[in-house]
Amino acid sequence: MTAAFPTALPRPVLALHGGAGTIRRDRMSAAMEAAYRAALTAILADGARQLARGDAAMDVAVEAVRRLEECELFNAGKGAVYTADERHELDASVMDGRDRAAGAVAGVTRVRNPVLAARAVMDHSGHVLLIGPAAETFAFDQGLERVAPTWFGTPQRLAQLRQARALAQGQVLDHDGQSAMAADAQAAAPEPGGPIDDRTKFGTVGAVVRDAAGHLAAATSTGGMTNKRPGRVGDSPIPGAGCYADDRSVAVSCTGTGEAFIRAAAAHEVGALMRIGGLPLAEACARVVFDELPQVGGDGGLIAVDGLGNVWLGFNTEGMYRGWVEAGGEPLVGIYRDE
Repeated sequence: MTAAFPTALPRPVLALHGGAGTIRRDRMSAAMEAAYRAALTAILADGARQLARGDAAMDVAVEAVRRLEECELFNAGKGAVYTADERHELDASVMDGRDRAAGAVAGVTRVRNPVLAARAVMDHSGHVLLIGPAAETFAFDQGLERVAPTWFGTPQRLAQLRQARALAQGQVLDHDGQSAMAADAQAAAPEPGGPIDDRTKFGTVGAVVRDAAGHLAAATSTGGMTNKRPGRVGDSPIPGAGCYADDRSVAVSCTGTGEAFIRAAAAHEVGALMRIGGLPLAEACARVVFDELPQVGGDGGLIAVDGLGNVWLGFNTEGMYRGWVEAGGEPLVGIYRDE
């Protein structure tokens, strides 16, 4: 399922995603669906106001992802999933299309907003990727907020980890929620979770932006995979895999089976198909999502925006939390395939 929004005139736009996976309309409540839609709509509306006043693409993208990190509905920041040893290891990256500057952090456990740490790495470290305690030390030296490792957890995330263990299902991909394994453990789940089946929901969050000056930026953040091996790193903090921006082509943020997106260099592949292959945005994105990724077992989707402000939000799963907005406009939000 894809959604492409072409335009003949350049425009400032923001698109964001909050995870993809298998649709389960039967496991949602009206209140939970409304909560997801409200969260996405509020973040997009604020981004539209930023774009209308001329804020830079990177500022808009980072703020959108920071807001998603603060919302425990999504698997990034507060509400991040648990590792196999009942901890949280968070990853994030940013990329600036003006000069392809990039910054990323992986395996952080005490930085409240990993996306801010990723931007600090880009702006102040002279490096692209810092990991673990060294990344945290750097972030705190830049004045970023420190939290206790337990701050990221929620009872629902811990329950889903324990359900995964009890059902011997091993790793559960990315953005598992409180309805995980509900078909096998209905009584154990406190109540149905979100409208996407949490057993097959990929919980990376991300944003892509084209600003009024024509510049592009992307930002991506995740808590990873429920019950993942400590030290596992997916595509989210790897520029070119889960996040990419180049003013000559496109800004991309991905969500899905991280190892496959790394192997496909998915985000960069979109840019290469456009810049070198001459494909338009929608065709390049579709080739990656529907042709390239399935060859390496890649489920999920991506959001992208080109230099004209054309937007693509697509996925090869049953659904994806997603939305987009023009500067000063009204947000459009979707969850299901038929939206």
